Amino acid sequence: MKAGHYHRSIGDLKRRLSAAVPHEVLRELHRKEPVRHFAVVLRQVLLFAAAFAAGWVFESAWVRGAAAIVLGLCVFDGTILLHEVVHRAVFREDRSLAYRLLGLLYALPSGISPSQFTRWHLDHHAELGSTADDPKRAHLSPKRNSRWLKLLYATPALFAIYFRAAREETATYPAPLRRTIALERLAATGLHLAVAAAILHLGGWERLVWLWAVPVFLVFPPAFALNRLGQHYDVVPGEPAKWGTRMARSRFWEAVYLWSSYHLEHHYFPTVPFYRLRELNAALTPFFEREGVRERRYRELLWDWFVLNRAPHTDWSAPDPAVPSPGPTG
Repeated sequence: MKAGHYHRSIGDLKRRLSAAVPHEVLRELHRKEPVRHFAVVLRQVLLFAAAFAAGWVFESAWVRGAAAIVLGLCVFDGTILLHEVVHRAVFREDRSLAYRLLGLLYALPSGISPSQFTRWHLDHHAELGSTADDPKRAHLSPKRNSRWLKLLYATPALFAIYFRAAREETATYPAPLRRTIALERLAATGLHLAVAAAILHLGGWERLVWLWAVPVFLVFPPAFALNRLGQHYDVVPGEPAKWGTRMARSRFWEAVYLWSSYHLEHHYFPTVPFYRLRELNAALTPFFEREGVRERRYRELLWDWFVLNRAPHTDWSAPDPAVPSPGPTG
């Protein structure tokens, strides 16, 4: 049994957060608008359809390359939509059947099990800060701080890494949940293979490569790895308010990652819908400044991660112990 490490460790953080944002503002930020959610879904469907059609019709490598990038990002963003389902951030009232159906639908592009993702992610929230009970940190973070291992997360090897991590964590679940997860994975795998076979049969090998293999195996992994880099790798272990990374506001990344770069804000208030996280970030700016939560950008995190070879889940503002300090002068 997990112990709820996060809530046992954060002290008065919840009180400080509640005092930082006026009650009426916070209530408005939590308001769910299904129309806005499904407008985002519609946009993603249209993007996917347009990219797929362009990659099918045009034989230019430039067009097909651009289409593959859009398709891969749409596949990744399916996990963000699933994340909204996990936190019941779609409808104003609880609609169990609708959430179940949406979860199954949003999980299909990436092929993950929605039941496994739900349990995994809720455990991640409850056990944030724990080296053993947070499944992301225990099973998915690199165990060796080496650049070549970090690079593997941006390659097709990510699937082997992720499914091994999921298998280790799933082994601790009750038997009925394990059976549900196995059935969902089997169905998702069958669907992906059927789609691949249909593309191959109707369009040939080139279309199969550009419209399925490249988006899933070459675009999805780096999109996943970069997004995760902005979550809990640059943190201050002794300060729970800094157990996530504060990312700078960016319209570009909001569009690419469906606001999921505001991950620290999400952990503060998990049921705020993703389309309101930018507003939540703005409302928390005074709190961030008082607490000394520094703002980061993906290019800075990439430099720290690969060039400076920083270790995950550590304070990247601290001096690098691998770099000797200069001797006395004068």
